[in-house]
Amino acid sequence: MRRAPLFKALDDEAAAALQSQMTLSRMERGDVLFHEGDRGDTLYVIAEGKVKLGRTSADGRENLVAILGPGEMFGELSLFDPGPRTMTATAVAETQLLGLGNDSLTGLLTGRPEVAKSLLAALAQRLRRTNAHLADLVFTDVPGRVAKALIDLSERFGRHVEGGLLVAHDLTQEELAQLVGASRETVNKALADFQSRGWLRLEARAVLLQDVERLRRRAK
Repeated sequence: MRRAPLFKALDDEAAAALQSQMTLSRMERGDVLFHEGDRGDTLYVIAEGKVKLGRTSADGRENLVAILGPGEMFGELSLFDPGPRTMTATAVAETQLLGLGNDSLTGLLTGRPEVAKSLLAALAQRLRRTNAHLADLVFTDVPGRVAKALIDLSERFGRHVEGGLLVAHDLTQEELAQLVGASRETVNKALADFQSRGWLRLEARAVLLQDVERLRRRAK
């Protein structure tokens, strides 16, 4: 939790006081925390597990915008813009969340400008990610986007094991395709090609990266 923008700017006493104001929620895979269009009045920090943020088009197609894990936060836009939620938040694994209402958050930011600065830095980082993702959709082919998504997931969720870097992303093939912005068939073809080259090994809702450097080069 100390990695979360709300906490890392606080000392231990202040962090404990903040956590006492937050409510704990537990979710199972597939549980929806809120839907796109719902009223938003709470910021959430992930204590354990993973949450996907996505949008649905008028014709029912889904786009997966982000996968977030422990220490990451979401729902903070409701503090600055009290409009409806812009995305749907769904657990993709057993997840524990800490929620902080906008009233409590406003009081915290008013009294501690260092927290506000940390929060704005996190928002800026997410905007950079979004801009990079949009550029990839225009300028990068699907295999390159798949490689880049795997590298990004590995940097946040990977752990070194015998034989490589194990990335337990907890995503189905369809969800991984939504994250990349391509059809499942095209993404599966790219993954099969990477596997045939010995760059990775596919596992159930996980992937073992065996040649990270080649994947990095393919992602560029």
